[in-house]
Amino acid sequence: MEYDIFQLQYALDTFYFLVCGALVMWMAAGFAMLEAGLVRSKNTVEILTKNITLFAVACIMFMVVGYSIMYPKLGDIFLSAITGSGVEKGAEENKTYAPSADFFFQVVFVATAMSIVSGAVAERMKLFAFLAFAVVMTGFIYPLEGSWTWGGLPVFGMYTLGDLGFSDFAGSGIVHMAGAAAALAGVILVGARKGKYGPNGEVNAIPGANLPLATLGTFILWLGWFGFNGGSVLATASVDNANAVAVVFMNTNLAAAGGCIGALIVAKVLFGKADLTMALNGCLAGLVAITAGPDTPSVLQATIFGALGGVLVVFSITTLDRLKIDDPVGAISVHGVVGLLGLLLVPITNPLTDDGGASFSGQIIGALTIFGWVFVASFITFFVIKMVFGLRVSEEEEFEGVDISECGLEAYPEFAK
Repeated sequence: MEYDIFQLQYALDTFYFLVCGALVMWMAAGFAMLEAGLVRSKNTVEILTKNITLFAVACIMFMVVGYSIMYPKLGDIFLSAITGSGVEKGAEENKTYAPSADFFFQVVFVATAMSIVSGAVAERMKLFAFLAFAVVMTGFIYPLEGSWTWGGLPVFGMYTLGDLGFSDFAGSGIVHMAGAAAALAGVILVGARKGKYGPNGEVNAIPGANLPLATLGTFILWLGWFGFNGGSVLATASVDNANAVAVVFMNTNLAAAGGCIGALIVAKVLFGKADLTMALNGCLAGLVAITAGPDTPSVLQATIFGALGGVLVVFSITTLDRLKIDDPVGAISVHGVVGLLGLLLVPITNPLTDDGGASFSGQIIGALTIFGWVFVASFITFFVIKMVFGLRVSEEEEFEGVDISECGLEAYPEFAK
């Protein structure tokens, strides 16, 4: 009887893990649509090519090396299973789900982190320079950072970040801020788009080509985020776990709603208009803000946390523009600045105790560790690529659009002049 119950629990938790992983994989479509809508039409094919290819690169690199770096013990079990040299048994690691399900769930997180970089460097970075960075980011930079956090390996002598009071339930810092740190390194080295900033420091708006597509992408990301946060409960086949999943889903949804309203109100006050792009980024900011700790806030607190993220993202986007950091989709603000906010909100509802939780000092140490490692490693990687291959397309190619020069196609050929 006990064995039958375990088998049922194993089957349910594995199935839940796989479904949540599929939802997170669907976020790749959300990023693709969001970015395709926020870039100019002459750069649409290239941004879509980057998004589909980076997902493939992430899957392969995480399978070859990344998973074993991030989770050494689980990586050995997984590799022995896929090479046919061993039998896959989650029970060997006291898990109630298959190791392959864990790999699938983790690999789509890697692709999410890499997708953040894609939008920030859009419209001027060479396609294969970007993909070369994707190989390093998904195979080495992200997995090593993940091993210090979710992997439980020590980063400071004998201490893990968790020992220092760091907690990140689903990845506000580990995934989103890490992706933003890599994006910032790339943006600094590749430079701003031509015409974005005037000679006297003025900021020139460069509108996206397809706001309906950007809105669709945001809704897809909102949907996929239920798998992102809900799957991080890691199980559902018990009363306690089922309740935890329901709370995480509820809080995730309300945080997105709060972020949307917060950003829209601030945009109306600052600009006198209801800026759709700010509302879209507000939704995403609310989602990022709650991701570090969606399991402990009340539903009202989750809504407030999301609203704080939505308010912050508007000010962050305008501030980065004044600093001449050109991010076409606002990825650094949404995932980086608000990712840090998400980490700092965790101790409010989940303070450090003997049973776990987080402290403000632990969250700051963890954030600095993640950002410092990913930014420095990414900057070095981008710099080497720049020296060897070059990062940026020519001025003529940028003017004509990278779709033709990089991909030989146009997204909307019937509308081309």
